[in-house]
Amino acid sequence: MDNNAWEFATLAIRAGHVRTAEGEHSEAIFPTSSFVFGSAAEAAARFGGSEPGNIYARFTNPTVRYFQERLAALEGGESCVATSSGMSAILAVMLGLLKAGDHVLCSRSVFGTTTLLLQNYIGKFGVEISFADLTDLADWEAGLQSNTRLLFAETPANPLTEVVSIRELAELAHRNGSLLVIDNCFCTPALQRPLELGADIVVHSATKYLDGQGRALGGAIVGDAERVGKDVYGVLRTGGVSMSPFNAWIFLKGLETLSLRMKAHCDNAMQLAHWLEAHPAIGQVFYPGLAAHPQHELARQQQSGFGGIVSFIVRGGQEAAWKVIDSTRMLSITANLGDAKSTITHPATTTHGRLSAEQKRQSGIADGLLRVSVGLENIQDIQRDLMQGLGEA
Repeated sequence: MDNNAWEFATLAIRAGHVRTAEGEHSEAIFPTSSFVFGSAAEAAARFGGSEPGNIYARFTNPTVRYFQERLAALEGGESCVATSSGMSAILAVMLGLLKAGDHVLCSRSVFGTTTLLLQNYIGKFGVEISFADLTDLADWEAGLQSNTRLLFAETPANPLTEVVSIRELAELAHRNGSLLVIDNCFCTPALQRPLELGADIVVHSATKYLDGQGRALGGAIVGDAERVGKDVYGVLRTGGVSMSPFNAWIFLKGLETLSLRMKAHCDNAMQLAHWLEAHPAIGQVFYPGLAAHPQHELARQQQSGFGGIVSFIVRGGQEAAWKVIDSTRMLSITANLGDAKSTITHPATTTHGRLSAEQKRQSGIADGLLRVSVGLENIQDIQRDLMQGLGEA
């Protein structure tokens, strides 16, 4: 049966796996640093690119290849490059596609470390960096320059779950001769497929929902065979920001249940968001599934679900927010997300803690803001755990 005829849930389980001569049912792990050639001529042909095959595990490994092919199939892309972390995926995109004199226009509403990577490191090498309001297409357009090489955005964004029209942003980028890169971490291809909406490249922190159980670090870039398959892959081959075979195997196992897990995360998150919306200690709730969310209709149109991240502002600022965190007994106090276990964090002092006060203000990171990655526990238990601190607040 042709893989192209398979539905999403089937691709997530079956795509990319080629059994070895041993006939294994689960994907094999290849924990080897290098591969042996049959002759000097074969070695030369593989290193030179005239013959396909494994060379060195920094950039060719069967287990990693299984994961790359499966995720590419789920995102609808031609090529995928797997990396050591989500941040290394973004780094590989920037190193592979940019040169001195280029300009990057990035959303202000991104993970704090993404902002710092662009400003403090990519910007050191002659690349100009500027920022735009994620949801304001006019601001994006005003920020475009003749040398703008790419636009970068998260949607939904971390941590306020703002949403931008990927289709309209892609059209804006392409009219300017620029590329659009979308971080699809919050939705995964189970809920949103940016390439189908016009984006050129998708990046992931596989550490999050693609794994789903907080077991391993990894990242991925999906796109076309030229930019991703050659330009970005070249960074991996030369720079070595590589995914380990064992981690790739973990992510393969995670992808098998991705569709089911994302539906369950969405269901729990929706219930929690409504519950928080009615709580007197809460000033504002940020979740695209709520009718009050400014981009609710847009999220409903371009996503098949609203995701598992719910952020909210506790009345009373940082003191009240920390009291909520410290009063929990079940939720994990950690900055990771996308886990089966619910997690809670205070963005202003963790994920966005290295940003300046002005950057936090521009990004809407309030002192009383909390972000919950809603897990797969019983929703009533999640609510009861939060109630301990909210009752005091």
